[in-house]
Amino acid sequence: MTDLEIARSIIPKHIFEVAQTLGIHSEDLIPFGRYKAKVTHNLEERLNARPLGRYVLVTAINPTPLGEGKTTTSIGLSMGLCRLGYRSVVTLRQPSLGPVFGLKGGGTGGGRAQVCPMEDINLHFTGDAHAVSASHNLLSAFVDNHLFHGNALKLDPQGIRWPRTLGVSDRALREVIIGTGPDRRAGQFVITEASEIMAVLALATDHADLRQRLGRILVGLTEGGQLTRAEAFGCAGSMAVLLKDALWPNLVQTLEGTPAFVHAGPFGNIAHGNCSIVSDRLALRCAEYVVTEAGFGSDLGAEKFFNIKCRTSGLRPDVGVVVATLRALKLHGGGGTAKAGTPLPAGLTRPNQMALEKGCANLEQHIANVRSHGVPVVVAVNAFKDDLSDELNWVCERAKAAGAEAAVVSTHWADGGRGAEELARAVVKVAAQEAQFRHLYDVTWPIKKKIETIATTMYGAAGVSFLPQAERDIELATRMGFDHLPICMAKTPLSLSHDPALKGRPSGFTVPIQELRILAGAGFLTAVCSGIQLMPGLPKRPAGERIDVDPQSGEIVGLA
Repeated sequence: MTDLEIARSIIPKHIFEVAQTLGIHSEDLIPFGRYKAKVTHNLEERLNARPLGRYVLVTAINPTPLGEGKTTTSIGLSMGLCRLGYRSVVTLRQPSLGPVFGLKGGGTGGGRAQVCPMEDINLHFTGDAHAVSASHNLLSAFVDNHLFHGNALKLDPQGIRWPRTLGVSDRALREVIIGTGPDRRAGQFVITEASEIMAVLALATDHADLRQRLGRILVGLTEGGQLTRAEAFGCAGSMAVLLKDALWPNLVQTLEGTPAFVHAGPFGNIAHGNCSIVSDRLALRCAEYVVTEAGFGSDLGAEKFFNIKCRTSGLRPDVGVVVATLRALKLHGGGGTAKAGTPLPAGLTRPNQMALEKGCANLEQHIANVRSHGVPVVVAVNAFKDDLSDELNWVCERAKAAGAEAAVVSTHWADGGRGAEELARAVVKVAAQEAQFRHLYDVTWPIKKKIETIATTMYGAAGVSFLPQAERDIELATRMGFDHLPICMAKTPLSLSHDPALKGRPSGFTVPIQELRILAGAGFLTAVCSGIQLMPGLPKRPAGERIDVDPQSGEIVGLA
């Protein structure tokens, strides 16, 4: 059965019934049909007296293009915890239309470890992503309207740093020309999930904080070199209005009826890669265990979770789960290349102990990355049907030797929550330890020192080089007082390094930084590695070619 067929084979609970398991009443919900709802912020105030649950972060090794199953592991673990009798919630990001119609397909999990309604969540859901695009582009329109009507702020058209956004992948929009006449200038589009508004939505703690962050957004510089923020164009209030309902978390469920908050969707490689603070904070008041996923490997989403999201939220993780697969470990050991849409090479499917042993160096770095933040590690070896038990068990032993507190094989994709019960037991045991959480760097450090610390500690780099544009950007950010902000690294997810071809645990490389972007509203600086695009392109055979509406039944087909 396909993921879509599996999702349609179950009968979901009414969303009111799902909410009741968390002590959430129907009056706290804004339902979107029978199976999804917004949860209002009034609930959090009422639950403030409740103790916080355990906070579990799911991250991974560097993935193949097919992914390592962080989402399925997060969902499976949450279901496994419920099967053990614990009140559990999984918190996830909303999938992006870019991957849905592009390379990767949907982002609601797979097999027996999915959240539903699958089609709704992967497509329009409750409209949050559309609200982000509208809010972002409203500011773009107000900026150009200001220039057209005389430019009273003396904004330098060539110094405008605010792009436009679109919710699907379109490489033709990476560089565009905007306007005519004297205001004609170079511009660009970024995908919605890489926009600052999406980052703001994920990091805002309430509507007042959201409004303040929107007003602080840096649009550009005046002819005299002064900062110009969104507040100056008179539309920050309207931007907040467009996002008013989007800030409320979305409640859905897993295939086994476990509650799930799916909210906000910043990319893990070019944005901060974590779901919203409001959903995590609410979930921690409602549940004994909250399982949340950070995008891509520990070098990206988890590092940003620890050093950006946790700084803002004040929340502290109890345990980190690092997901690994045999196919990815063999890939990192030189066993072959895995490409989306094609069969796996023989070296990734048949026994290849030499590649597996060599590839485990990548896993060891990711274990070290999580432990460097004072967080104990459980390794989840995500098993596929053709994997050999001897190899799976060997990886578990290797992970424990590398510093993991526990390492278990999980079969949640095939078996749902039942296949993740052993993982759940390990997480409960390790989470009971007293984590000594700490940030990787002090935000008061100089910008270059923060970037170098991330590169050398998390990636294993020998150092960092700064291209001329990055040098100018760092000088400007320092001069304008933004040097105290944390760093959001934008780099490839396919390698610990900046180069996707460098597999395993490379060393001796230098990370090149091509530019530094000031995201004053989100509250961080984005250091962009050479070659990174903020607007993805479609592959030769996009997933959207397989998606259609059945003319007889009217149902969606081909969505995966």
